[in-house]
Amino acid sequence: MKVLVVGTGYVGLTTGVALAYLGHQVICLDIDETKVAMLREGRSPIYEPGLPELMTLAKENIRFTTSYEDVDFKTCDVVFIAVGTPSLPDGSCDLSQVKAAAEAIGERLDEHFTVVVNKSTVPIGSGNWVGSLVRDAYSRRMGIKPNKTYAVASNPEFLAQGAAVYDTLYPERIVIGADDPRAIDLLTNLYRPLLNQGFPAPAFLPRKEGLSAVPVVTCDLASAELIKYAANAFLAVKISFTNEMAQLTAKVGADILQVTQGIGLDSRIGPRFLRAGIGWGGSCFGKDTAALLATSKEYGLTMPIVQAAREVNYRQRTWVVDTLLQELKILKGRSITLLGFAFKPNTDDLRDAPSLDIASQLIRQGARVTATDPVALDNARRLYPDLGVLYCPEPLVALQGADAVVLVTEWPEYSRLNWTEIKPTLNNPLLLDGRNFLDRHELERLGYRYVGVGR
Repeated sequence: MKVLVVGTGYVGLTTGVALAYLGHQVICLDIDETKVAMLREGRSPIYEPGLPELMTLAKENIRFTTSYEDVDFKTCDVVFIAVGTPSLPDGSCDLSQVKAAAEAIGERLDEHFTVVVNKSTVPIGSGNWVGSLVRDAYSRRMGIKPNKTYAVASNPEFLAQGAAVYDTLYPERIVIGADDPRAIDLLTNLYRPLLNQGFPAPAFLPRKEGLSAVPVVTCDLASAELIKYAANAFLAVKISFTNEMAQLTAKVGADILQVTQGIGLDSRIGPRFLRAGIGWGGSCFGKDTAALLATSKEYGLTMPIVQAAREVNYRQRTWVVDTLLQELKILKGRSITLLGFAFKPNTDDLRDAPSLDIASQLIRQGARVTATDPVALDNARRLYPDLGVLYCPEPLVALQGADAVVLVTEWPEYSRLNWTEIKPTLNNPLLLDGRNFLDRHELERLGYRYVGVGR
């Protein structure tokens, strides 16, 4: 099929490259000329494991542009809108990029039937809104209303950054929401290679053992939009519930790792997302829970469970600073090293990263903050040059003279550091493990004061 993807962020680029790998003819469009120039050179503008390799395999079926004029809408079967929808101050989504894309598409649609797909995470009801934008733009250009030349669908993504390529090729489910059965049929055919897993698995990313088919959920537009929000809200609640339990286990002398193991073996609960730590960040959970609260407010509803999950999550960041203050008594003049700055491993994304709040609070308390990260420091320097943090790419250098070390991001390389050699370089062997990631017993054997979350 002929596919246009508008937007080359994590979702748009991964989707476009994967569809090209599956054999579809794909054009990825982005107004960022620098980003498109990189893509044309075969370089990914985002850090995502496996994406550069898949781009190489798919290069014959994909091209990149900054102009809608490079797209032949007379043959275009599917248009994905995968642009950014950042949060506004009131928690609602900024849909200006979605609006611009929908109008640009509507101005160029032809008699060829095209499915316009909301791939961006958008508020409930956005499918109808996008449909009206496309219709009005088409009518302005043609002077007549479109006669069944397009349909709007919602096809939410469920990608985890750091595993986006894997999640795209081997999804747990595909959700297609549309009120026009033609759209559901066309998108089902588009995804057929994924649904029946009939494509050759890349050598660098083997197929999950036993995976032979992927379930598809077909529903109406509003239900598809809400499935995305409900999924992220549920996971956010699960993490925050674990962190709330961790606060109690610390008080009563229990260990949250043992507690979560015990409840996670219950098949009704499951072990995933039961990890205590300094909370979630990134582009999804914070933004989507805020948007869900904003939507509920429009309908005169409250969502106290979702609201509480947000409060617990952001309180974890303050807990780090409070714990350091309790351990060190005075933060003024202290040197604190943050191990990891990205919001999670295998990404350089800093959106809503816990590290930013932790660093800001420490600096306000008069501490000197040094941060290290395997891939995120270039983004940190570019986006937060005035934060007041010393960015140091070499962890051994960043750790020298520290009065406390805070593990913020559980990069695998941090578990392989030589903590025996590091200890003499520290002013004080205090290690706050914000992800319960390091070997507590080994560190305590080496003479470290280890502080975990709920341990």
